Amino acid sequence: MKKRILSCILAGIIAVCALAGCGSKNSGTSGEGTGNKPASNTEVKDNTEAADDNAPVTFTYYNADGKNANWDNPVAKAITDATGVSLEISYPVSSQGEPKEDVALMIASDEFPDMIYAKGSATDLYEAGAYIDMTDLIEQYGPNIKKMYGDELEKLKWGEGDDGIYQLSYAGVREQDLTTDGTAQIQWAVIKENGYKYPTTLDEFEKAIKDYLAKHPKTADGQDMIGITMSASDWHWMITLGNPAGFIADAAPDNGQWLIDDKYNVTYKHVSEDEKTYFKWLNRMYNEGILDPNFATQTDDDYIAKVSSGRVVAITDADWHYNQCNQALIQDGKMESTFCGLPLVLDSSKKCTSLLYQGLKVGWGVGITKSCKDPVRAIKFLDWICSDEGQLLYHWGVKDVNYFVDENGMPYRTDEEVKKTQSDPDYSKNTGIDNYTGFPIYGAGSYSEDGIPYTPNTKESVKKNYNEEEVAACKAWGVDMLTDIFPQASEFPLLPYSALWAYQKPQELANMENILNEIAWPALVKCVTGSESDFEANWKTMVDDLNANGLDDANKAMTEFLAGKIIEK
Repeated sequence: MKKRILSCILAGIIAVCALAGCGSKNSGTSGEGTGNKPASNTEVKDNTEAADDNAPVTFTYYNADGKNANWDNPVAKAITDATGVSLEISYPVSSQGEPKEDVALMIASDEFPDMIYAKGSATDLYEAGAYIDMTDLIEQYGPNIKKMYGDELEKLKWGEGDDGIYQLSYAGVREQDLTTDGTAQIQWAVIKENGYKYPTTLDEFEKAIKDYLAKHPKTADGQDMIGITMSASDWHWMITLGNPAGFIADAAPDNGQWLIDDKYNVTYKHVSEDEKTYFKWLNRMYNEGILDPNFATQTDDDYIAKVSSGRVVAITDADWHYNQCNQALIQDGKMESTFCGLPLVLDSSKKCTSLLYQGLKVGWGVGITKSCKDPVRAIKFLDWICSDEGQLLYHWGVKDVNYFVDENGMPYRTDEEVKKTQSDPDYSKNTGIDNYTGFPIYGAGSYSEDGIPYTPNTKESVKKNYNEEEVAACKAWGVDMLTDIFPQASEFPLLPYSALWAYQKPQELANMENILNEIAWPALVKCVTGSESDFEANWKTMVDDLNANGLDDANKAMTEFLAGKIIEK
């Protein structure tokens, strides 16, 4: 959540500094005299000599998402040995650990690290002219960067009339979905009792839940079973109430709070007719006692504890959130109560899009600032990170220590090393493997031109880690992997834009979205918790409120924003 009071204070600091000209610099790479336009490559090249050796150099690096501020591990040492580059890393250090506040202070003082991964604050840095445009540097010194991003390199362009590249995406390139939580989840006990027939429509989902509750109304220790529960009393409403509506009802990929049609028109999703049908179903489930009466009032901790107890038959959640529940259930010996991800959609006319490839996620990434002492060395460093050698080191670790190579030239980890990755919470910190968020990386399931897996996350490793319930399900379904029951990525067209939620948006547009969300959240809860006879009136009131608070303008603005991101073939 944003800290409004502190943000206002920081805004005042920035305004005062701007008027007083505090911390201004007149270096050739500062971009001064160009308004808020980030520094151009011409300015950089005029003031930087290309460094062709690996002479020692230390760059400062701010990582808005980091926790392990060290360059003292085997992977870091190997990177320095190969490139001559060491990093002096800093992380959020403000009173509440809020990156946006740190970035605001950087802008106010006009002093920046050499490189920065700013997450959601990239727009602030861009508008302040803090980044340099890396386009020409990439062209001259970045063959591995160009190879990594390939046809999607153009997606890194800022857009909105600016073709500059100011960040290299943090997200895994060419990532394959080797696992998925689907659009909803149900206990394996239900799947097994149903002869391994899994629900794919709301009607089937409802029947499976009700049939199981009828046979198992209470847990072994006498607690009442719960059909469905959610965490909707705080921001998790988007994860358990809002997002599933788009995935299930609209059969839409994840574009945050928005739907995008075939003509690239963008609309706020919580007014769609299909979502109305979905929320009307939830309203009926609530009034029939299938949906937990406390779904919108319980804390997230209460939700996690409830799901972890094994009492909940089904959820609509994301694996990064409920996986802790699965782990607790496994530790308690309740393997059957862990959850199976489902390709659930409203009805048979729709196709689940969980495996649809949305393209390279852009908006967050590492950039080089105008304060960088040697942009050429910085881009060469990032280019080495993108090389096959760099990626194997970053993802696998040190050869003959963290991994070995078999007779076919394929890297592999010993069982002992795999156990360390799973049991040691400081594994990444101590080894340096996957430790530096923000670096450009290849994603899980991607391979080099020689067929070498860039990451240890391969089909083989995923299948090897299946638990007994998952192995039994694959056998019963006659499939190789759990993802095989989902519509495959090849069944969907390639989209000429990235996931909408991942783009850096102008503050005005973000404010529009926030206003709509602040209306929709309590209104959707009211639609679900009201009587069935009041549903139509409650839904109409929500839509009217959204219309009165800029719904149409937000749709138009978001459509115009996306238009500037479309990559024409």
